[in-house]
Amino acid sequence: MSEKKMLTEEPKKNMLLAVFQDIDPAAHGMDALRGNGITNDHITVISGTPITEGMMGRPRHPSYVPRFAFGGAVTGFLIGVFFAFGTPLMYPVYVGGQPLLPVPPSVVVLFEMTMLMMMISTFLGVFLDSRFPSYSPKEYVPEISDGHIALLFECPAEIEKTVVKALKDAGAESVRPAELQTL
Repeated sequence: MSEKKMLTEEPKKNMLLAVFQDIDPAAHGMDALRGNGITNDHITVISGTPITEGMMGRPRHPSYVPRFAFGGAVTGFLIGVFFAFGTPLMYPVYVGGQPLLPVPPSVVVLFEMTMLMMMISTFLGVFLDSRFPSYSPKEYVPEISDGHIALLFECPAEIEKTVVKALKDAGAESVRPAELQTL
């Protein structure tokens, strides 16, 4: 039974944190991690300033915000069509020779409803795309407040010493075990 248990166990992995002074050594550190077989899925960049994927040599993360915005715009347009044309047809009120479906005021309603729903759905798309709020434990690194960049990564125990040496050679100030805690 213990042999079966040993076959199903995954190799032990450690969470490590490498702190860099600037973005160039951090990018070299990313290259060193990938060179040792650690994939981008197991690396998290922690920074006080926004860093794009291209700056660190990572593949572009797909964003669904434009799809949310387009869906919101279409929804808003359809709501505007209902308000501008559906309501007067449901409750016809003829006023002093004016047409039942006036076009100029309807254009304003269509535009405003389209933009309103597009803005609301874009906000929700950004909110959901950034995975906010997150209640899982996070790594707090005090050096980030001083402008440093950290790489949090999962490393197999058997190559840990090689990875630490490669990161130090790439310019890491420190490489230490990560301790996740709820903030």
